[in-house]
Amino acid sequence: MKKIKYFYNTNTLRYEKLETPLRITLLRVLGFISAALVTALIIVSIAYKYFPSANEKRLIQRNNSLSDNYYVLNDRIKVLQQQMNELEKRDNHVYREIFEATPIPDSARAKAQAKQEELHLVQNMDEDDLASSIAKTLNTLGSRIAAQDKSYNQIESLIKNKEQMLSCTPAIQPVSNKDLSRIASGFGYRIDPVYKTTKFHAGLDFAAPQGTPIYATANGTVETAGNTGNGYGNHVVINNGYGYKTLFGHMYRIKVHAGEKVKRGEVIGWVGSTGKSTGPHCHYEVRRNGDPVDPVYYFYNDITPEQYDRLLKLAASSNQSFD
Repeated sequence: MKKIKYFYNTNTLRYEKLETPLRITLLRVLGFISAALVTALIIVSIAYKYFPSANEKRLIQRNNSLSDNYYVLNDRIKVLQQQMNELEKRDNHVYREIFEATPIPDSARAKAQAKQEELHLVQNMDEDDLASSIAKTLNTLGSRIAAQDKSYNQIESLIKNKEQMLSCTPAIQPVSNKDLSRIASGFGYRIDPVYKTTKFHAGLDFAAPQGTPIYATANGTVETAGNTGNGYGNHVVINNGYGYKTLFGHMYRIKVHAGEKVKRGEVIGWVGSTGKSTGPHCHYEVRRNGDPVDPVYYFYNDITPEQYDRLLKLAASSNQSFD
């Protein structure tokens, strides 16, 4: 039963029934509803902030776990990248230099290597991008590992052929020269004995009596054996492989023929003075990939370090060549 309220009216000097206007009633109702809604929003905000639901707790834990795992993986990737850099450095500057092989360019190891840029970008990534970033980095690392594995397989093949390569590399003097007295003219610009002008001398001249044996300085296949009218007279060119060719000029007589396989130390002919020559000697050249190189650097098998030092000085002296 609704309680009726009365108030004392001083004008009429009697008690009258209290009646609240509809406008005031509506205002009171709206004020109560507004206060209730504001209070409810504050309570819900506090609850969401400090009292997450079970599902939110699971999501937060999962995100935290993903972040932790990402940075652990990222640190591991950094270590692997450092190891790969060291392996690639050793591959190019140690292993391949031993076998005189061309270093592998970075572009062949990995098509895209923006490692530092990726590390800076990671700091601004959201959780959805972390997995794709890891996958991209691992793909890059996988490409480098695959290329490195291929390189090591190639080096393994080079190792198997190392003995053969060494046997095909010029390593001795073409004539017996134990006392180093037969070096007559060295590699470089020398005075031409015929025209008396300075001319590039592409080999070494070994002065020796006619008939002194001439030896193959490395294994190979005879490419030329005879007089082709090029000034070398009776000469032999041996294709030693691995980019090497050796030439022996001005022979008195040739023992080998074109197409014949020879071994280091085998007699291929005898010293003479045929062709453009001013006296009995053996003109000896070493060519690497078609270019003449100083033969004095290829005598490491039959002389001591002291003899080699003396030989360098003899070969460097400026004098007149024999051809």
